[in-house]
Amino acid sequence: MLALKKTLNELGLLQTALAIHCNVSDATIAQLLNHGLWPKTETKRNELREKILAFLKQHNAENDSVFDVVEAEPMKHLQAIPKALTPKDTDKKSEEDDHMLLSRQSLTPEAKRHFSLMRNPFTDLSCAEDMWVSPDIRYVRECMFTTAKHGGFLAVIGESGSGKSIIATDLEQRINDENLPITLIKPYVLAAEETESRGTMLKSAHVAESILRTLAPNSPVRIGPEARFRQIHNALIESHKSGYSNCIVIEEAHSMPITTLRHLKRILELRIGFTPLVSVIIIGQPELKIKLSERNADVREVVQRCEVVNLNPMRPELVEDFLRHRFARVGAKVENIIDQSGITRIAERLVSRAGESQLYPLAIGNFILAAMNTAANIGVPVIDSSIIDEVV
Repeated sequence: MLALKKTLNELGLLQTALAIHCNVSDATIAQLLNHGLWPKTETKRNELREKILAFLKQHNAENDSVFDVVEAEPMKHLQAIPKALTPKDTDKKSEEDDHMLLSRQSLTPEAKRHFSLMRNPFTDLSCAEDMWVSPDIRYVRECMFTTAKHGGFLAVIGESGSGKSIIATDLEQRINDENLPITLIKPYVLAAEETESRGTMLKSAHVAESILRTLAPNSPVRIGPEARFRQIHNALIESHKSGYSNCIVIEEAHSMPITTLRHLKRILELRIGFTPLVSVIIIGQPELKIKLSERNADVREVVQRCEVVNLNPMRPELVEDFLRHRFARVGAKVENIIDQSGITRIAERLVSRAGESQLYPLAIGNFILAAMNTAANIGVPVIDSSIIDEVV
């Protein structure tokens, strides 16, 4: 470490105060003090050096020897109150800590070059092997497969970015790869909304049309509800006689009207004898769970027949395994990208003070990408906790 770190502690000054004075990030100062890492260009190095000396001069401690490299000492320094920070600055830092979720991040070309990566490890999956499977994901995955194969009514509920759509894609890929006699019926939900004022409501007529387009694509859809639903029943019977299981899969189901939920239950009751002809899987965000509340009298007949499974956030101890898998898929080692302190800090940042966890694949991916871009900008070889703290 640099002697400057010891000098700051002896003066009772925080690194953040020095960073504010020098107009650089906390991570830049932390990397300089702990590892002796200066900015890449000579101009920026000289500018930073002059600002540090000016800062020390304000506190009567100007000395070129502060830039000497010394052996790190045990942490025995007193915790000081930052002199250069105002309450407004403190409030700003607190706000940044509470802002856990990031918008969509992209890996910059500089970051790719810095970490020797040819492609973004957190881009959309291109094959089943790219998919990381946690115990929760594995359970939901098997629930969906069992419902598609053997029948039933399943609701999969998870936050945005938790991996719901990936699991649905994996189900379709698994059926194709294993050549299973299962037909997935997937109504389009591109413009689906709960009310007509916000978009197009997904109605039972749309689901019926999707069934016919999938099972009998060459047959014209009949006009009139009686004729159309009889046509659906016959199409499902023919598919069943051919040895196929039929499963309706509806994503973004939180935008589906309650009326359509009730109609899905009635479609589910189409049978040949005691044998059900179709199963239903609906996938949505937590708003769907509210609609499926047992206290909602409008959906009591649905709630009594629908199994609800939640896609929970991953446990903090699984974050390293997730990162290791994703980096391995692009030929990189997690140890060369981020150290243990950085991984631990990501888990801490994505869990609120109230214990609410946002440890979902998308959120973690956005966080690590932002950290990689920051590390590349200041020339840090491996991300640590100080870099994670700079991500806002």
